Amino acid sequence: MAFGLPGFVHGKKAFRRSLSGIKEAASKSTTIPKGYFAVYVGEEQKKRYVVPLSYLNKIAFQELLSMAEEEFGYDHPMGGLTIPCREDVFIDITSQLK
Repeated sequence: MAFGLPGFVHGKKAFRRSLSGIKEAASKSTTIPKGYFAVYVGEEQKKRYVVPLSYLNKIAFQELLSMAEEEFGYDHPMGGLTIPCREDVFIDITSQLK
């Protein structure tokens, strides 16, 4: 006589899906889409932003890069491009670039 555990199988599939979602989210947090780059912004606590490469052509963004060059040169403490300005200022400037 055979018996099944349909709830167990369904639960196992749901568990696999949740694990794959975690792996997918983790890979998305470190993957930068083509045509974008990551910058770290903030004075004390740095927050990571992914911005389009087209910002490199904008005068306002180039001024932020000049600030970063003056502050850090080519030695960025976060390992990536760090922009030394307040987060709200960065958001205001980049929201005008779109």
